[in-house]
Amino acid sequence: MENVLFYLLHLSLLIVLSLMLFLFSMTNKKQLHYTFIYSVVSLLIWNIGYLLEAYARMHYGYTVMLFVYIWYLGLCFTPAFLLITSIVFDKTKINYKRYLFLFIPPVVSFIMIITNERHHLFFQTFSVYNTETVVGNYFIIHSIFMYGYMIVCLFNFLYSSIKNSGFFSKQSLLIAIGSLVPLVTNILVTTKVIKVPLYTTAISFSVAVLFTAIAIFRYHLLSISPVALRTIVDRISDGFMVLNDEYRIIDYNKTMEIAFEKILTISRSRSLKEIFRDTCLIDDDSNLIDFINMAKISAMSIIFEKHIQKGHFDKHFSIEVTPIIINKSHLSTVILFRDITENVRHLKDIEEKHAIMMEQERLASLGHLIGGIAHNLKTPIMSIAGIVEGLQDLVNEYRASVQDESVAVSDHLEIADEMQSWLNKIKPYCSYVSDIIDAVKGQAVKLSASSTVSFTINELVKRIQLLMKYELIRYKCELNTRINVNLSSELYGDINSLIQVFDNIIINAIQAYEGKPGFIDFHIDSDNENILFTIRDYAKGIPNNIKHKLLKEMVTTKGTAGTGLGLYMSYSTIKGRFGGEMWFESKEGHGTTFFVQLPRKIRNVS
Repeated sequence: MENVLFYLLHLSLLIVLSLMLFLFSMTNKKQLHYTFIYSVVSLLIWNIGYLLEAYARMHYGYTVMLFVYIWYLGLCFTPAFLLITSIVFDKTKINYKRYLFLFIPPVVSFIMIITNERHHLFFQTFSVYNTETVVGNYFIIHSIFMYGYMIVCLFNFLYSSIKNSGFFSKQSLLIAIGSLVPLVTNILVTTKVIKVPLYTTAISFSVAVLFTAIAIFRYHLLSISPVALRTIVDRISDGFMVLNDEYRIIDYNKTMEIAFEKILTISRSRSLKEIFRDTCLIDDDSNLIDFINMAKISAMSIIFEKHIQKGHFDKHFSIEVTPIIINKSHLSTVILFRDITENVRHLKDIEEKHAIMMEQERLASLGHLIGGIAHNLKTPIMSIAGIVEGLQDLVNEYRASVQDESVAVSDHLEIADEMQSWLNKIKPYCSYVSDIIDAVKGQAVKLSASSTVSFTINELVKRIQLLMKYELIRYKCELNTRINVNLSSELYGDINSLIQVFDNIIINAIQAYEGKPGFIDFHIDSDNENILFTIRDYAKGIPNNIKHKLLKEMVTTKGTAGTGLGLYMSYSTIKGRFGGEMWFESKEGHGTTFFVQLPRKIRNVS
């Protein structure tokens, strides 16, 4: 048995020496690397001391105390350096000066050893075998400190490893086994349960170093500090949980904890159903458990949104459920919670502002319609009023002639013919008024609701021409319409919205002439997929300094006479309601051309 342990001591020295050389050869070493190097160097001194003592005893036949002092130098300081390493492992980086007091017990113990011949407080009788050694009173104090260091070291390593890697991770198991070996061995040696040479303790510490080395080489334990990694995970903006097959929480980050701290407490090993009880995540028909099961079956990520309300808690989350599957075996499920509350509120604000702007545009359109109606109906109504006056005169003349015997039958027939002539003049005016009312009725309906039906190019053009007739006559402009498309071609959507868009563009073209006579081209062309409307004026054009803002912002070239709302809302209507495109070309002094391209028969997307 002793021979086996002696060979193991050589192997222990070889392992420690190899590890030390490897650590020294590493580049970009961090504080954790350096503290571990100090531990390995201390353990190396411990092993060398034991080997020197063993070879000297075999050669001289007695114990050379100088070599005993060397091994105790390593023995006293190794637990202290390992404790410092575990603290750095837990905290990432430390101020060494704050922990120098931890070296007071090792220094005192080493002094007590080298002066033991004078006071025998460390050993009353020394032997390289534990069963033959009689310890002194101070050895008990020394053992309390050393075992205390080892227990705290074990706790720090395990706590940090479990916190960052999980309880059943290989790193945690390596640290646990490696740390327990020297702890248990030292207890057995100190209590004399087994009879072995004292260098058995050095071998046991080398086993711990071996397991740590495996963690370094195989699992890159020291390549990045776990706390640093944990800090990164805790500071990401999205919360996450990792669940096992029983829907119990394996891990989560700080963001997740903070996000729900007002309504529930998240902790490891607790069931998801237990934690989120009485919330829509569990109680709704389409709950989180259902999505987890769907993700498992499909082996794909599933994303959905949830509005979670409980008491004063009111948040919106985008939740992504991702199954972790390796070699067709489901290991766990990662659930990512992204707080989109502010996004939802901003979107709601934008929708409300857009609704207000739409209402403003509708009111402006209503004002324009009322003005147009008044002017369009004024001429026929005045004409009808004149005809009524003429008819009234004829009626009075006829009544007066009834009892006049000098009035012949031919005179009565002449009066009737004049009445019929006036009545015939009324019919076109009534027909025109009826057409105006029909066109305006369609536009007025839009102010309360949008109609989404199919309509033809012919319907669209007729209504535009009818509604724009007054404006064109009033400002002495001429609309040149050229249609290179089948008039029965259909579009699908809200015709009233589209008419308002073209009305806005044509009115802007009229106003661009600033009261002067002018021509406006209204062309319609098509291909297999789209219909292109082109409206062109030959006026002053759009200033270069506002071209890039037009359609994207509410800008105007009319000063206080305009708001810029019409074109801005027209662009939104074409994009949002028809899925089309709207753009323009303009050159100062040469005029402006607006293009509206609409897909054939696209459904209303509003």
